[in-house]
Amino acid sequence: MGRLFDIINIPLGYVMRFLAQILGGNFAASVFVFTLFIDVILIPLNIKSQKSTVSQLRLKPKLDELKKRFGDDKQKFAQAQQELYRKENVSMAGGCLPMIIRLVLLFAIYSLILSPLTYMSGADKDKVNNVSTAISEGLEDLKESDADRYEEIIKEYNLGSSRGTVSNQLGLIKFIRDDTGIVEEVLGEERYEKIKDDYNYVCKKDKESNISYTLFTDDINLIEKPNFSLDIFHSFSLNWLLPIGAFLSQMIMSLIQSKINKINTPDAPSMMGLTLFMPLISLFIGFTFPGGVCFYWICSSLIGGLIQIFVQIFYGPQRLLARERTKDLEKEIDFEKKQLEKFN
Repeated sequence: MGRLFDIINIPLGYVMRFLAQILGGNFAASVFVFTLFIDVILIPLNIKSQKSTVSQLRLKPKLDELKKRFGDDKQKFAQAQQELYRKENVSMAGGCLPMIIRLVLLFAIYSLILSPLTYMSGADKDKVNNVSTAISEGLEDLKESDADRYEEIIKEYNLGSSRGTVSNQLGLIKFIRDDTGIVEEVLGEERYEKIKDDYNYVCKKDKESNISYTLFTDDINLIEKPNFSLDIFHSFSLNWLLPIGAFLSQMIMSLIQSKINKINTPDAPSMMGLTLFMPLISLFIGFTFPGGVCFYWICSSLIGGLIQIFVQIFYGPQRLLARERTKDLEKEIDFEKKQLEKFN
């Protein structure tokens, strides 16, 4: 799967790098425009998915007849259903393929957002991984030798108390941009010498790209984790607005989408539980990831949600079904007209 993501992310990485260059190295603006670009490209897949839903609705009366005819004989019903789909030229997996493609793209883009040094700064992925792995190993050694200093670094660099690892490139950037010698301290002399060339290379690439990872103000930093604390009055951070924003954007879009789906397909089961569950998951997980991930979720929810609403309004199942029925009626009228002309 990782190799598949690389194949997808290589061309998309060039797009991200180009956007970063023309938008003055602003990470947030690049992510926003990139998300818009991807969601616009995916509009045909959304429409195709809607058309597949229409095909299912159009065949529903015939499927109901088959159910009545074969009763509890599931094998005969499945064979008759397959034959009906074949005659009507409808694919049983027609609605699944767009969803699978979209899901693979979303996971690939997620890994891309977490790898700005590779895809925006143009640094070699293996060299970045070497530096990241060395720092993670150094932190583990420091935990054994000096637990107090380890906890200080974990807190200062927002790595989270559960593990002292640099698991993505957003988490690595704060280390390599620190001029206090923190990397040398964490690595130790021997380990630092082994990866010194790779480390200097990554630092050079990051400096050349000059990417800004702040949003509106320096207090909202997209490379830091907005770690939550119950001591709200003393520990509040503007970075908390990112997971809260991810929660609100998903909740609003989900409620609007749910209402539109209910209008288009009144018989569809209620998804209110899922509508509430997914935003809550984003809120919880958002406090454990770098702010850049939450910002991507906000962009994806708002842009993707608005585009999906547009698709539902103009290409919703009921609207498309009405068009299909109108075409069928026109064909019947045309046929009857030709029959009358023969008699006249």
